[in-house]
Amino acid sequence: MINKKNLATFFFLYIAQTIPMSFFSTVIPVMMRQGNFSLTDIGLLQLIKLPWILKFLWSPIIDRYNVTVNDYKRWIYSSELVYAVLILSVAFLNFSLHFHLILSLIIISFIASATQDIATDALAVLSFRREEKSMVNSMQSMGSFGGALVGGGLLLLLFKQIGWNSILPALALFVIVALLPLYFNKSLKINRERENYQRASIRDILFFFTQKGIWKQIGFLLLYYSALIGTLAMLRPYLVDLGYNMKEIGLMSGIVGTAAGLVASFAGGFIVRKIGRHRSRVLFAIFIVFTTFYFYFISKNSHPDIQLLYIGILLLWGSYGMATVAVYTLAMDCVREGREGTDFTIQTVIAQFSGICLAILGGHVADKTGYSGLFLFEFGLACVSLAYVLAVFGRGKKKN
Repeated sequence: MINKKNLATFFFLYIAQTIPMSFFSTVIPVMMRQGNFSLTDIGLLQLIKLPWILKFLWSPIIDRYNVTVNDYKRWIYSSELVYAVLILSVAFLNFSLHFHLILSLIIISFIASATQDIATDALAVLSFRREEKSMVNSMQSMGSFGGALVGGGLLLLLFKQIGWNSILPALALFVIVALLPLYFNKSLKINRERENYQRASIRDILFFFTQKGIWKQIGFLLLYYSALIGTLAMLRPYLVDLGYNMKEIGLMSGIVGTAAGLVASFAGGFIVRKIGRHRSRVLFAIFIVFTTFYFYFISKNSHPDIQLLYIGILLLWGSYGMATVAVYTLAMDCVREGREGTDFTIQTVIAQFSGICLAILGGHVADKTGYSGLFLFEFGLACVSLAYVLAVFGRGKKKN
């Protein structure tokens, strides 16, 4: 029987990372535009994402100095405290007068949050049995979607009522409160002895790519949900061009879509646990193919009904939620002893970076061929991903 207290502990740790990030990513561009900032300054905002792309560079440090549950707890506590203090400090600054200082503090806070994420992921790998890992990854994915729903949706509405300087202290307090389940949870256990493995080093980043059979997994990470990320990246522009305003788009994608991703993440954990990793990987890949084809189908109509759009949004975010659980769970299967944080982080960064690159390519395709051409491209990419899964992992393994 899986420990529900442990699952709740990790859910709070993951959602604590995501809510402030989603809030900053959503609110700051709006404030900058309202404050007549230059496009150059708005472009600088992309820098806040760098810590989560580069976090693999310091992941061996976490693996090197963490062995027991208490070791991991200390790293998580210290990282989250730094995160909270920096969020709180931003609340006392004037956005117009101290923009570059605010941006710098947010980047540093995201470094702290990314460090917490590495330690949390490694502890999750070590605290759950193989058959339980889909459920903790369900909590991780739910934390991400729930954080996006709150930080990028509900808090945006609250922000309009109480303002920047009032909402940030509440965010900082929430980050601290989210640590309480970990503090009071005495049931977390890991089975690992310090002398059983050599301590991690920076070279382990390169050694990850030299493992036998690892390139099959890397191919999977590069392809699996790249078609979904490309479609998601163009969803809001697509809705804008269909004539929907920002409030309507916020409801359709930001609220309904994100909520669908959260529910699907919860369901995805149960599906993986029930039918196994291999069958789930294939099932979710088929679902992705169907979703991308559906968008191609409705895009042939210059003005699809809103009901068809809502179905597409539910399919898109639902597919993304389930696919994320599959990617995280299978990534946890491909970690080396003593390098749990490093290996899991490398794999998630590969998947995220691949999605970003293909989203950029998708934007170029959309410029040249229109939305129908884009969705056809994403459908083809989804078919390639399914073919890869069937060809490379076709027979699966008995334990899957």
